[in-house]
Amino acid sequence: MKKLILSALTVVFSLTACAQNQDIKLPEPVKTGGKPLMDCLAERKTLRDFDETKTLDRQTLSNLLWATYGYNREDKRTAPTSRNKQEMDIIVALPEGAYWWDAKMNVLKLIAKGDFRKQTGSQPFVEKAAVNLVFVCDIPRSETGGDNQKLTEATYANAGFMSQNVYLFCASEGLGTVVRGYVPKDELSKLLGLGKDKLIVLAQSVGYVK
Repeated sequence: MKKLILSALTVVFSLTACAQNQDIKLPEPVKTGGKPLMDCLAERKTLRDFDETKTLDRQTLSNLLWATYGYNREDKRTAPTSRNKQEMDIIVALPEGAYWWDAKMNVLKLIAKGDFRKQTGSQPFVEKAAVNLVFVCDIPRSETGGDNQKLTEATYANAGFMSQNVYLFCASEGLGTVVRGYVPKDELSKLLGLGKDKLIVLAQSVGYVK
């Protein structure tokens, strides 16, 4: 009887812990395969007509994030940053919530529950994309070192490198994507509680096309 009670308590405790843990551990990214580079360059394009009924599976999302800005060496990434400052972060807006991507652990850490895809832009296609990536600069880690709250030209270039990686990955995987400079930055920052040291640079929509 005692064993049954202990087993029941263990199950309840496990379920409670799972309910409290809203982070998403992604599978290890697949770092091989895909189309040849020259084919991806030939097929790279901007697409906005997303199929809102299709979502990205966890493996594809993991591969996408690694291609965008993952670690391909011990302390270096798939996209360069000026002086290797690595001041860029990615916020991942999914139907179930907004997450900060921990690239080292490959974990999506919950920022806020709910569907914030629509809030990452004003265009009608934004909320139909399976995922919206928001590229954010962490000012204290940037070249300015936090001396001011402005984005540098280097930071814009860094976000551009990341965006091109997304384009090439999507060309390889048959996905559609569009990078967006028009983002309601102040409103989105307040909504997600980013604080003054984290500035939004660009956003990029990714999903299956009709």
